[in-house]
Amino acid sequence: MADYKAMDIAKWFLAYNQDNPEFNDITPLKLQKLLYYAFGTYYALTDRKLFDEPIVAWQHGPVVKNVYETYRHFKGNPITFDEVFNYDKFSIEDKEILESVYYRFGQYSAWKLRNMTHSEGPWALTSENCTISSELIKKYFEDNYINNESFFVISNALNGKDLSEPFDSVDDLLEALNA
Repeated sequence: MADYKAMDIAKWFLAYNQDNPEFNDITPLKLQKLLYYAFGTYYALTDRKLFDEPIVAWQHGPVVKNVYETYRHFKGNPITFDEVFNYDKFSIEDKEILESVYYRFGQYSAWKLRNMTHSEGPWALTSENCTISSELIKKYFEDNYINNESFFVISNALNGKDLSEPFDSVDDLLEALNA
């Protein structure tokens, strides 16, 4: 069982974006794609699911339905997030993974992220309105992001540390982060 709910992760991204507004505001579409990239990255690195809610293949890419329902009224507009958010429920390691996802993928527009997910196996291999296999997501991320050195060329989120070497495990990543 995962330590978090998808809504916890969604609120983390919204709060983090509010506190660190390096990129464009987060729209509902962009939030859905960040959830997908966070789930895949986390699962591939830790061998644990970030959240248990299913990710479904919709017309515009992967979606977590309950998060979509919560923020859908914003349509294509930035989500207004005015909650006081407690980052303390997240471990240091989990925060670092979420920050890496934010800086790696948050730089892109919602439509760029949508198009990226459309070119990736997990969404492309899943019928519309069906659940995307968590294992398919994990394998795709292991093969295309985690073991691909370009994923870890992340500057701002990791205080300028050079993490351009691929990592075999989250422990190796954390060791490099703490060096």
